[in-house]
Amino acid sequence: MLDKISKIAVLGAGAWGTALANAAARPGREIVLWARDESHVAELAKSHENKRRLPGIKLAEAIVPQSNLATIAEADLVLCVVPAQALREMAMQLRGIIRADAPLVVCAKGMERGTNLLLTDVVAQSLPGQPVAVLSGPSFADDVARGLPTAVTIAAHDEALARALASALGTPTLRLYHSTDVLGVEIGGATKNVLAIACGMASGRGLGASAGAALIARGFAELTRFATSRGARPETLMGLSGLGDLVLTCSSTQSRNFSFGLALGRGEATPVKLAEGALTAPVLLDMAKTSGVDMPIARAVAEILGGHLTVDEAIGILLTRPQKAEG
Repeated sequence: MLDKISKIAVLGAGAWGTALANAAARPGREIVLWARDESHVAELAKSHENKRRLPGIKLAEAIVPQSNLATIAEADLVLCVVPAQALREMAMQLRGIIRADAPLVVCAKGMERGTNLLLTDVVAQSLPGQPVAVLSGPSFADDVARGLPTAVTIAAHDEALARALASALGTPTLRLYHSTDVLGVEIGGATKNVLAIACGMASGRGLGASAGAALIARGFAELTRFATSRGARPETLMGLSGLGDLVLTCSSTQSRNFSFGLALGRGEATPVKLAEGALTAPVLLDMAKTSGVDMPIARAVAEILGGHLTVDEAIGILLTRPQKAEG
């Protein structure tokens, strides 16, 4: 399975898509880097650099920028790196184009608004029968693009597929661990974005490193409660796509979600760059209520973003919660 890959398609020419395209490049492989914006594709082809999203990093010679989806028809493997809320539209566009046996790897982190579905479920609805996997873990695009050591998880219900994908996409500096716990990997990736906004707000409010550490620890407890209630495995949540990704995203301004929260905490205009956690927060809160799981930090984020609480009001509520045993 996937032992002879000659063509990989990467859908989405943002920073992460570009970094993954570079990582996937091998001698004898063609990498199609697809973007909807024709002017962006023309810039990529001319400069062989993604100056809009990942400046200073040259594209591998094997990468061919394209704006025509038909060019991915013969791809052996497709990496879908579009935002979570655009995934359904992208998957629908792939009908009749993507090869029926070509695995589609979801590389976004989030939950679909309106349906409360995880992203692999969105693909399953839109492309019935398509092999699907999810890639997640503590990784910044710039680190991966520069070849700095990074480890992530790739999960598929079929263990043989997960193992084959890890082998096909792994490099000496991008280490892929494989898993069959798709649910745990997806929930970890989506939930940590919401918690990162909370940590950013705390930092922006000047609450100190101790408060930041407490938010990460208690946020992880929320993530674990929610994910295990849905059937995720605890060991997955303790791994790269759970705790590992949470720690990275909650502690660096390289994280869009942390930076988004930081701006909120400082009372500044929020960044224009997409923060998936802002879109995921109300979905996560709704799913937690349905599952009967208490997620006070996630709830505070959702209520702040919804205009129902100020940052200071949310901090006061969290600090005055009844005393309880840790767990």
